[in-house]
Amino acid sequence: MRGMDGSGWRDDRPFDSRGSTSWPYHLGKFLRFHLYKENRDTQEALGVIGKMLGVQPRSFGFAGTKDKRAVTTQQVTLFKVHASRLVALNSKLAGIRVGDFSYVNEGLALGQLRGNRFAITLRNVVAESDDVIKAAVDGLSKNGFINYYGLQRFGSGSVPGHFVGVALLRGEWRHAVSLILGTRVHYKGHGDIDAALSGIPRYLTMERAMLQRLKKYPGNYLQALMAIPKTLRLMYVHSYQSYLWNHAASMRVEKYGISQVVEGDLVYRKGCSLGEAATVDTFDNDDSNTNSPEMEISCETLPEEVIQSVKIVDSEDLLNTAYTFEDVVLPLPGSETLFPGNEVAEIYHEIAKKDGISLVESVHGIKDFSITSMKGGYRRLLQRPIDFEWDLMTYTDDNVPLLETDLVVLSKTNPSEANKLLSDGISSFASCDSGLDASLDTSGPTTEASSVKTKSNGISEPLPEKLAVKLEFTLPASSYATMAIRELTKTSTSVSYQKTLNS
Repeated sequence: MRGMDGSGWRDDRPFDSRGSTSWPYHLGKFLRFHLYKENRDTQEALGVIGKMLGVQPRSFGFAGTKDKRAVTTQQVTLFKVHASRLVALNSKLAGIRVGDFSYVNEGLALGQLRGNRFAITLRNVVAESDDVIKAAVDGLSKNGFINYYGLQRFGSGSVPGHFVGVALLRGEWRHAVSLILGTRVHYKGHGDIDAALSGIPRYLTMERAMLQRLKKYPGNYLQALMAIPKTLRLMYVHSYQSYLWNHAASMRVEKYGISQVVEGDLVYRKGCSLGEAATVDTFDNDDSNTNSPEMEISCETLPEEVIQSVKIVDSEDLLNTAYTFEDVVLPLPGSETLFPGNEVAEIYHEIAKKDGISLVESVHGIKDFSITSMKGGYRRLLQRPIDFEWDLMTYTDDNVPLLETDLVVLSKTNPSEANKLLSDGISSFASCDSGLDASLDTSGPTTEASSVKTKSNGISEPLPEKLAVKLEFTLPASSYATMAIRELTKTSTSVSYQKTLNS
């Protein structure tokens, strides 16, 4: 039983070691707040806050991870921590702010995300005319884009996540460990573990845990893999599922086009109330908050109502024009998903066979590393941006931001509150709705710069005007803004190309 002292506080010490060991009855157990961050991913930002507060990572709850290369705002919950403790952090945090505090009875969990609101600026746009730009942007708004999984799903490290997924699905534990440790750890399966541990950076918590487990169980590479938090273990298999999905999407478009539904396509049955998202991203949030190799943490778990709501299009459906291309979904392979009733199904099995993997049976009995132990999921083939807005802008200086962050907006509309946020932290600064994040331009400092340049002879001349396109839109959870931009600009989203943008 939970004890209570004479002051009306309750003691949860035997039941939960997270946060405060005593908590007043009149407050919800979770502190909800908005997290504003710049150039940090969600785990890193919360890791900094957690270290300063002295609380465990599992004390935090959030609906989805937000990109590092953006300014983002999202809701977070924290178990049994008073707002006053977070208030004191804002003056010490760099690139992070917290505010808009309230106490609630339920914490957030990964998978509860409705979607994301994006504000993106494309700079130095070159086109024959403004009409060309307008046609391209209107095309994206009207026609949407193929709903590929983006780079975040596979990671930006030297070894893509689905490579590790292949090794895990084949039961090649030693190879999987080697791939995960990669070049960041000086250990190749036969090296000096103590030396590797002494040289590994502190922030590589996952790799450190694996090495410590190998030290305890020499040669037991499966044990080393089990040292990885469950959500991260699952991440690698989900990455391979996504890899198969992307190939199937390309094959479906190449084989049958995008103008109509064809016999054998998978669709949601008419009349099913499933919302915008075609997949449901959920998992146990017991140990998800740890450093990952810059991969999106998520997993598709299929609820029963979705399983029963998918059907294969037949000739009668075509005759009645019951469905359109917008209704088409493709599966993420699992024990309870259907495959299309046309040639698209073959690509799943062909690629898996080439990789030495069976989609219908497992070569080992480890559930976390087996597709057959997962229900699977479905994902819409086409995605249209929601509440789409755009504008053409001109600028002269590359270092002047073209979008205002939520913090800047707050400082203009309510300077006293913004100053209070910067000094002691208690304020509401998030302009986005619950469950949505605003990903904003972070291309330079906020100070104004000169719009003229001075030649060596001392004569000044105006800087040339450049063109930018500002986009604002909403996407459901697990849809990628990078894929929308890829469709608009026709540029690569590969790791190698993205790295050239930072060079």
